[in-house]
Amino acid sequence: MKARIIRIADIASTPSKPGILPVSPATIWRWVRDGKFPQPLKLSAGVTAWRANDIEQFIADSSPAIA
Repeated sequence: MKARIIRIADIASTPSKPGILPVSPATIWRWVRDGKFPQPLKLSAGVTAWRANDIEQFIADSSPAIA
């Protein structure tokens, strides 16, 4: 079974496009740096993504904090 992946453009929100989470890409990267968000996968030099299961688990674990 293939693991689903999610790119930051789908996770983070921008003024023109809402994402899965109501935070900016900079906030996602800050959370990664601080150990508050799952580590991404480096798929190639210009492609970074997250396992969908990791993002779903993050949301489930922290939903009271972001709701």
